[in-house]
Amino acid sequence: MELLLYMLLGAAAGVLAGLFGVGGGIIIVPVLVLSFTAQGVDPAVLTHLAVGTSLATIIFTSINSVLEHHRRGAVRWSIFAWMTLGILLGAGLGSLTAAAIQGPQLQRIIGVFAIAVSLQMALDLKPRASSAVPGRLALGAAGGVIGWASAIFGIGGGSLNVPFLTWRSLPMQQAVATSAACGLPIALASALSFMWLGWDDPQLPPWSLGFVYLPALAGIALTSMFFARFGARLAHRLSPRVLKRLFALLLFSVGVNFLI
Repeated sequence: MELLLYMLLGAAAGVLAGLFGVGGGIIIVPVLVLSFTAQGVDPAVLTHLAVGTSLATIIFTSINSVLEHHRRGAVRWSIFAWMTLGILLGAGLGSLTAAAIQGPQLQRIIGVFAIAVSLQMALDLKPRASSAVPGRLALGAAGGVIGWASAIFGIGGGSLNVPFLTWRSLPMQQAVATSAACGLPIALASALSFMWLGWDDPQLPPWSLGFVYLPALAGIALTSMFFARFGARLAHRLSPRVLKRLFALLLFSVGVNFLI
């Protein structure tokens, strides 16, 4: 039953990765928190284990999602390249920040963050759109901030990347596709950092590799890669307005769940 739960979670995460340009972490983290609680995982490491495992699964969901978006010519690789330089540094710092925050506090922070982003997108609260994407230094700085926050929240950065890129006048489909590409370096750098930070922690359950729970990683990875392509195809069939509203509703629901 545990493996089945992780496989179903992987299918949902894969669809979200392709559909919204997120790595699925916005759903994976809360479900893993509930699952680890039911398994009796120590509360001191429970949230960090959920965040680290979520980041590791995003590596797999991102790959197929990016391939599908690239096939449709929607990824802006020049933007991706410069944002990745900042993402790698920011993700490492974000992992250190998350490790210093206690589990219950980390859950509340994630909940407030998700609600804030959902309201921003639903109400379309943003400065006037720029006529062009920012320069290389600005993209690198934005990548650093997004990588830092993503590592703390256990996400692929889509809930930050997509609003940022749409604010900079990218069409929604291109913003989603480029965000999906940025999720891969975020996940790689953050997951490796969480493995290192949790290495040999005596409170972790068996089959943990640092703050990554291998059974959950395997179950989610089995299905997420397949369903990521399905989500990417669906993203190109929906209108940008519908896509944005659905994304906002998803984030709001997750945020309320964490605060409760």
